[in-house]
Amino acid sequence: MGLLDRLSGLLGLKKKEVHVLCLGLDNSGKTTIINKLKPSNAQSQDIVPTIGFSIEKFKSSSLSFTVFDMSGQGRYRNLWEHYYKDGQAIIFVIDSSDKLRMVVAKEELDTLLNHPGMQKPTKAIRMCQSFWNWRFGQFGTPDQFIFKCCLDIKHRRIPILFFANKMDLRDSVTSVKVSQLLCLESIKDKPWHICASDAIKGEGLQEGVDWLQDQIQAVKT
Repeated sequence: MGLLDRLSGLLGLKKKEVHVLCLGLDNSGKTTIINKLKPSNAQSQDIVPTIGFSIEKFKSSSLSFTVFDMSGQGRYRNLWEHYYKDGQAIIFVIDSSDKLRMVVAKEELDTLLNHPGMQKPTKAIRMCQSFWNWRFGQFGTPDQFIFKCCLDIKHRRIPILFFANKMDLRDSVTSVKVSQLLCLESIKDKPWHICASDAIKGEGLQEGVDWLQDQIQAVKT
C-alpha cells in the first residue's frame, strides 16, 4: 500500500469497495472488458476463457470495484445464482454479433431477473427490515444476523449495466436492437443502462462505468 493510500485511509477518503457480478454467455467479451478497465500496467496480454469464475479489481474516480467474472459456459452458468446475494451491481455482456445465441442470452437474463435473490421486497419485508434497523441496528445475535441477511437477499434493486459488445464486427447489431431483442424495456424495478462497446479498443467502457458509479453512489446515499 502506497503513502497516498495510507493517508486516504486515515482521512476517510479511501475509495469505497463494491462487489460486481460480470455475467453473460461465453465468448461475449466479459474478461476482455474487465481486463481493459484495469490500469494498463495490470492488464493481461493473453485472455483465456474463464473456468468457473475469477476475481478481478479495478477503480473508478470514486469507487473500488471487486468484480466476480463468472464463466458463461453452459456447464458453469448454474454457479451464477450462488453469488447474487453478494452483488451490489451487475454487468451483463452480450455479443452483439452472435444473433443465433441472442435468445439464449435473453433466457439467462430472464432467469437472473426472476431469481428470488433479485426480487423487489414486499411491503411486509420492508416493514421487517425497518424494524430490524430500529431494534437491533447493525449488529445482533447470530439468529438476528441471519434474519437480516435473508431480508437483504430479497431487497435487490441493484443497477444492471449492459454492454452490447463487439460492435466493431461486421455482423453486429446496434445497442438499440440488442435492447429490443432482450426486451430490456420490460425491466421496471431496477435501473439499467446499455452501452455499445468494443472491448479490445476500450470504446464505450468508460461511459458504462461512469453510469454504474453514479447508480451505486445514489443507492449508498
